[in-house]
Amino acid sequence: MSDAGVRAGLGLITPKRLARRAATRNLIKRQVRSAVDRQGLREGHWLVRLHRAFDPRVYPSAASAALRASVRLELEELLRGASLAAIP
Repeated sequence: MSDAGVRAGLGLITPKRLARRAATRNLIKRQVRSAVDRQGLREGHWLVRLHRAFDPRVYPSAASAALRASVRLELEELLRGASLAAIP
């Protein structure tokens, strides 16, 4: 909870058609929550939605270091952009 008493709400959408394995979807959700904890969010409601598929041929293991690094890098860029965005 922030100092003003307003919470930052977080919603996660990881469609099965983009990440077929449950383990991959769960890893993505854990990475999002971890990145948000590290970076922090401004007050308000935030929604993170997976838009691009994770190909199991590129990431053969749902727990692979390559998948974690790829997800973490994209999230850091996304959250950095969100923190710089102007508040309407």
